[in-house]
Amino acid sequence: MSARRVAVTGIGVVSAFGDSFGEFWTGVATGVSAIRPMTLTPPGTVKFLNAAEAAAFNPLRYFDEKEAGFLDRFAQFAVVAAREAIAASGLKIGAALGRHCAIVTGSSAGGQITKDANFKSFYAGNGRVSPLTIPLVMDNAGASRISREFGITGPTYTVSTACSSANHAIGQAFWMVRSGAVEMAIAGGSEAPFAPGFLKAWEAMRVVSPDTCRPFSLGRRGLILGEGAGMLVLEPLEAARSRGEQIWGEIAGFGMSSDAHHLTQPLAEGAALAMRNALEDAGIAAEAVGYINAHGTGTQANDATEAEAIRAVFGTHARRVAVSSTKSMHGHALGAAGALEAAATLAALRGGMIPPTANFVEPDPACGLDVVPNHARPAEFEAAMSNSFAFGGLNAVLVFRRP
Repeated sequence: MSARRVAVTGIGVVSAFGDSFGEFWTGVATGVSAIRPMTLTPPGTVKFLNAAEAAAFNPLRYFDEKEAGFLDRFAQFAVVAAREAIAASGLKIGAALGRHCAIVTGSSAGGQITKDANFKSFYAGNGRVSPLTIPLVMDNAGASRISREFGITGPTYTVSTACSSANHAIGQAFWMVRSGAVEMAIAGGSEAPFAPGFLKAWEAMRVVSPDTCRPFSLGRRGLILGEGAGMLVLEPLEAARSRGEQIWGEIAGFGMSSDAHHLTQPLAEGAALAMRNALEDAGIAAEAVGYINAHGTGTQANDATEAEAIRAVFGTHARRVAVSSTKSMHGHALGAAGALEAAATLAALRGGMIPPTANFVEPDPACGLDVVPNHARPAEFEAAMSNSFAFGGLNAVLVFRRP
């Protein structure tokens, strides 16, 4: 079978902006930062005070009490986002389609809240943990619950590649739909990192900002943690057109690489290789890309290195392409980051509105890109790129285009 074009027909999001894709895009497109004082963790737990929490999320709006008890917060996010994406796509998944549907999710940390609570109880002298601990903490809990709810019996699995998890998941699902291995896919990522022990581990790394996230800005002081989920429905473009459904855009290409360099320090050559691989897979020239949703964590090392990689790939076009980091608004959602950013990139592509890099103060000469500071910008463009680069040197890049 020849390669098929792949459309995104449904998007679902849970984020610090709210429990829907609409709330997420409204916040991001208007440059509103959802970074606020933490409320989910007892005061004084960690030195940093701010985060992008999905503080309004109430699982009992979506699950009965018993159901909610069988799902860690990260898995609840995944299911709620998948429900929204599937409903938006207009697809009815019966037994026949379910056999030919894939679910590929990404998560870096899995059920940290469940793990933290049970281990705290154990080490405090309780001597035992809940028998549900393993099913709740496993990274694939969200994917498995989506599979059961919708009767999807095709390939279902979870990718865990730190902060590139969601992009790896979406890219692999894209390849399966494009090749004809499956007829549709649900792909994305979910994360709920606000467990005290896990936050202490992030504090120890000294990469979390004491105030806010200022990607590419001079004086940036680190990342801000976020949480949530993003899910996309992928299907062949012709099938989507025949159904007359709304098409957010095409996934045109996917590229991966490994730095083979350092556990935590990024390498421009590795990031550049993933971007080149994605462009080659898409059959798109670098000059056709009008917008890059950057990994843009707000750390000194990442932003300068990513800017170097973008200049290496795009050459003189790097001065013209718009680059923004939406992490400045929804935080760094770790294994879910790529899914939130894919949602933002698709909405930007379809809506002709580039989301800004919020909290920007002053240009950093080490970055030297057009980072769309503080205010969204109307722009029509044919192709866009979304970058995810992870600890361990694992890179995953998606290329989108208008259908």
